[in-house]
Amino acid sequence: MNNESIRDLKDRLMNSGFRRICKCPPSHINCMTAKEWMVSQIGVWQFFYDKKDIRDKEKHPATFPISLSKKIISLFSHEGELVLDPFVGSGTTLVAAQDLNRNCLGFDLNESYIGLCNERLDQSIAFNKCSQIAIQDDARNINEYLPSNSVSLIWTSPPYANLLNKQRKNKSRRDRDNGQLNKIEQYSQDERDLGTYSVEKWATALGDIFEDLLHLLKHKAHCVVNVPDFWWENKRITLHIVLVEELRKRGYELRNTIIWDRTNIVNNIGIFGWPSNYITMGTTFEYLLDFWKPQK
Repeated sequence: MNNESIRDLKDRLMNSGFRRICKCPPSHINCMTAKEWMVSQIGVWQFFYDKKDIRDKEKHPATFPISLSKKIISLFSHEGELVLDPFVGSGTTLVAAQDLNRNCLGFDLNESYIGLCNERLDQSIAFNKCSQIAIQDDARNINEYLPSNSVSLIWTSPPYANLLNKQRKNKSRRDRDNGQLNKIEQYSQDERDLGTYSVEKWATALGDIFEDLLHLLKHKAHCVVNVPDFWWENKRITLHIVLVEELRKRGYELRNTIIWDRTNIVNNIGIFGWPSNYITMGTTFEYLLDFWKPQK
């Protein structure tokens, strides 16, 4: 995106003001009712896919339900405020923001994913004044687009280090040849792509990105990151612990750990490790790590 396009984008977004357009009291962090709030306090969540979701791994190897994205956006923002997804992928965050009347920016390196985002946004009909924009650019450059204290929520599911950058064996599935067997599902081999990094390099690079984003957040605004743990060469890689430690060093405060229970959407799980090596299946749950920008 050239400098003129960046200026046009800034003008378009600044005209919206990133301000609440709801009638909620100033002290409320969202538009939820007391009943909705109470249900959201349960720390284990389940979600279902609907007809607008993308589940085709040929289009994107790691998608999540729109209902999950809607839950996060509803919990940590108001109508009219700005949501940021630094690794927007297939555009689920943008679609959810469109449905919920939030402004939203999504960034991705991959041109085809940006095309997919725009295709999905064009298919939805939303009668609101908010903008949802997909931008092909490195998350490291987001500072060029937004002013300080403008973002009410960062919500993203980043590449999981080199988790997908290996051949799929499907050992844990009853139906091993399910179309993914022996495939490598990485997003790209771009040297900037965090999905090609070792865990150590991934943590540092992700920490650098989130440190640069911290000043964009309003005080006490939330940042929610979806990550799994995984097995690598018979060792448990605790990616969620790595991320918590890294973001704490970068100035974020961990507020909540939520478990995304995926058992209702995972099919054909087989026996893995029996009878001598007990291993919990990483495909059946993931972590939603909720940080915020502390009030100084």
